[in-house]
Amino acid sequence: MSEIKFKKGPQLFSLARKKALFLGVSQEKGIKMAELICRIQAYEGYTPCFQKQKSCSESSCCWQASCKAVMGKDD
Repeated sequence: MSEIKFKKGPQLFSLARKKALFLGVSQEKGIKMAELICRIQAYEGYTPCFQKQKSCSESSCCWQASCKAVMGKDD
C-alpha cells in the first residue's frame, strides 16, 4: 500500500503563502507558518487549529495531512 504524501517545512510554508495570496489572506513579513495556516483556516470557515490540538475530527480540512493532530474526536 502506498504511503500518503504530505508537505512539511519550507514546502508547506510555500504552499500556505501561495494559498493565502490567492485568497487575499494577510501575511506580513515574519509570520509563523502555523499562524498563517490558522488564518487560512478561519477564512475558509474552519476552526483555526493547525497544530494546536491533539486530535481532530475535521476530515475535510486540506491541512490535515501536515497537522500533528490524530484524526478522531476533538480535544
